[in-house]
Amino acid sequence: MSQSYCNLLYHMVFSTKRRRPVIEPELERRLLPYLGGALRNEGGTALEVNATPDHVHILAALSQNKAVADVLRAIKANSSGWIHNTFPESSDFAWQAGYGAFSVSESQVEKVRGYIRRQKEHHRHRSFKEEFVALLDAHGIEYDERYLWD
Repeated sequence: MSQSYCNLLYHMVFSTKRRRPVIEPELERRLLPYLGGALRNEGGTALEVNATPDHVHILAALSQNKAVADVLRAIKANSSGWIHNTFPESSDFAWQAGYGAFSVSESQVEKVRGYIRRQKEHHRHRSFKEEFVALLDAHGIEYDERYLWD
């Protein structure tokens, strides 16, 4: 085959350090498009981005030329620096060290988009910790609860 064809879709989730509820409405309003731009700078395309006060969900198509870990490291570092510069009162803002990244089949894109869009509604009934453990379980990812949280 003379060319490569890829459709690498990921549902990525990461939280603020110690899951502090610091993504306030004004920050969120500006952060979501910023994350989309940071992802574009890494060769990806944001299909859906949403946040709650303590975490972010991104559905994205990533380039086959970059590892998921490298893309997430870059967008977290880039957005953290932007938050510090744009919101000086948030000089102590930080993302958690880890993340979740789950592959998504093209046939499930609309379902995942809807799930990400409904985050605020969803979190009226379920904490981020409960949601994240459910995502790990749904994707068959083994974990040790002792080391799951910072």
